[in-house]
Amino acid sequence: MVQSQSSQSLALGSVAVALSVLALKIVAWQLTGAVALYSDAMESFVNVAGALLAWTAIRIADRPADKSHPFGHHKAENLSAIAEGSLIVLAAVLILQEAWGALLSPNLERLGVVGLAVNSLAMVINLVWARVLITAGARRRSPALSANGRHLMTDVWTSVGVLAGLCLVLLTGWALLDPLMAVLVAVNILREGWKVIFSSAGDLMDSAAHASDREVIETSVRDSCHGALQVHDLRTRRAGKVLFIEFHLVVDAGMTVGEAHGICDTIEAAIAAHLSEARTTIHVEPDDMLEQSGLAPEAGTGRDHG
Repeated sequence: MVQSQSSQSLALGSVAVALSVLALKIVAWQLTGAVALYSDAMESFVNVAGALLAWTAIRIADRPADKSHPFGHHKAENLSAIAEGSLIVLAAVLILQEAWGALLSPNLERLGVVGLAVNSLAMVINLVWARVLITAGARRRSPALSANGRHLMTDVWTSVGVLAGLCLVLLTGWALLDPLMAVLVAVNILREGWKVIFSSAGDLMDSAAHASDREVIETSVRDSCHGALQVHDLRTRRAGKVLFIEFHLVVDAGMTVGEAHGICDTIEAAIAAHLSEARTTIHVEPDDMLEQSGLAPEAGTGRDHG
């Protein structure tokens, strides 16, 4: 519960940060009239919507399982990430529309150092918060926090490119660079939006555990299944920050139910020690169900048939 409350606090903090950054970027845009800064502000507008979506999704995902959702509400985070990715794509389309008008009649008579300084402050705030979200999202295995953090990092690189381009405009007087920079920003945003949508859609279709997690699972099983003969048909699927794991555990046909249950408890505890959000289901079978391939204890009575 402490971790879920912390995730909700981070998501709520993202809303406050996104609103502050959006306000700064709107001021910068109004001071300069630069369409590139308009594009930067539009991305921050999406950040506000994305932060609200992430906060709502995390609250829903933390709800306990019920009769209608016996496996929990974890995929709410994946839905949130897909919605945010869609908003990113929409923002890119709006930026391209604005850039087209500026390409036809470029005008940057109001461009100055003050507006660029305000936008730079917004960029620094985004950079600090993005690192916080990416780190927390990885630690908590939260798609909503991770998607929000990755989007903020895209916003940071967008701001870097925009500021560099506008500084070049100040030095050269080439106003056409402003809408061209906005077009580059839009293309970059489209790329990030596609990545966010594609990654989260995979989890909605029950994608398997990442290779690193699969290795952790197999090592944990091998090190803790002493007394069993083999583990086979290991399958995994991701849902939000939760990883569902299931496999068949082959034991000696003469083993008591209590002894087999004890082995299962040991395996589940070993996996949970490395993957706290894992949900493990084990099907116990007698020794005549041994398969040609599978996992066996690292140094026990079984034999690794793989």
